[in-house]
Amino acid sequence: MADKYLYQNAGTLTEREGLVTSSGASDAGKIPALDSTGRIDDSLMPVGTASETAIVAASEALSAGDFVNIYASTGAKCRKADATTSGKEADGFVLAAVTSGDNATVYRLSQTNSQLTSLTPGTRYFLATTAGGVTATAPSSSGNVIQELGVAVSSTELVFAPKPPIVLA
Repeated sequence: MADKYLYQNAGTLTEREGLVTSSGASDAGKIPALDSTGRIDDSLMPVGTASETAIVAASEALSAGDFVNIYASTGAKCRKADATTSGKEADGFVLAAVTSGDNATVYRLSQTNSQLTSLTPGTRYFLATTAGGVTATAPSSSGNVIQELGVAVSSTELVFAPKPPIVLA
C-alpha cells in the first residue's frame, strides 16, 4: 500500500494514495509512490528513461536472478546462460521466476541483479558453468567461456556490466 496524501477536490480535502504504477494519460497529475522494492516503477518514468529491458519468451524454466542468453529460434527466445557452451553467454538476467513458454522480462546493461545471494561486495563475478549462475572464479577448462558479468555492490546485488566472452582452447 502506498503512502497517502491530501488533495483539494472542489474545496474539500480528500485523502488519496500515491501511484505505484501508471496506466497512462488518465493518471496525469497524480503523485507517484515507491514500489515494494523502494524504487519507482518504470511505468511512472518518462519515455526513454526506463530500465533497459526486453520481453522475451523463455525456452526453459528460469529462476529469479538467473543470467540468461537471448538466441534466435522462431523469434527471440531466452534460456539460462552457461559458461560450458560457446554461444550461451549472458545477455541479461531475470528478476522473477518464469515458466517455460512464458514471457520473461530480461534486464540488460547497467541494471542491478538483486536476486542473488552470498556475494562479496567489490568482487568481480563471472558466468558460471552452472547454468544461470555466477562465480567469483573464472572457468578454466578447455571449451569453457570466460565472461565477466560485473561487480557485486552488496551480498545480494551485482551490477550487470558484461565484458566480451573468451572461449578457452
